Amino acid sequence: MNRCIDTVFFDVGATLRYVVEDPEFAAAAERELMELVGAKESHDAFFAKLNANWKAYRKMAKEVLLDVSEMELWLQYLLPDYPADRIAPNAPRLTRLWRDHDGRRVAHDDVVPVLHELKRRGYKLGIIANTITETEIPDWMCQAKVADCFQTVILSSKVRLRKPDPAIYLLAARCIGSAPEACAYVGDNPVRDVEGALDAGYGTMVLFEDAGTADREGKLPTVQPDYRIHAISELLDLFPPRR
Repeated sequence: MNRCIDTVFFDVGATLRYVVEDPEFAAAAERELMELVGAKESHDAFFAKLNANWKAYRKMAKEVLLDVSEMELWLQYLLPDYPADRIAPNAPRLTRLWRDHDGRRVAHDDVVPVLHELKRRGYKLGIIANTITETEIPDWMCQAKVADCFQTVILSSKVRLRKPDPAIYLLAARCIGSAPEACAYVGDNPVRDVEGALDAGYGTMVLFEDAGTADREGKLPTVQPDYRIHAISELLDLFPPRR
């Protein structure tokens, strides 16, 4: 391990947490979403349209490596045909419900104690995540009692930049007050997370392997991580106590 590392940034989705399918939880989210917007279509028609709009937005965001705010997401991309005065004030709640319709997000068993131990060992910790919601991750941090572990939280929906653009990694390093070469990044995507961190000059990239050799879009990596782990607890072997 690079002994100059004093800062560890984390991805969240699939790295710190994973999605658990919960049909009742998802159905309740879908009902509330339709009620909030005053949907007139049937459930199937409404979500078919919403899914198509979502896929189009995701394709665009990945091509230009930019994300938009929650209000812009719903007004311009997901439900542009609905009344703005109804959508805009409800955008944050709509985003949470849209995420919930996939299932419940649960932290890996060892995440909380590992975060507290890394903090105790003297590392500065932060989050760099591509996400459409501006509140769900901070709320989870409070609920899991790990908010005091993180000094900097960079979300693409708030800063517009999106991984793998090295600019989002450099912004995070600047915000936490560390040189890029003193930073490590822990993520699960063998393309987006690895390329972005290394292009930004981070000193160490740790891949949490759960997605095989290609990312979710089937792209093959052009660079390799410095370390590969299969459990978050293995980070304690890589990051010893700092003096």
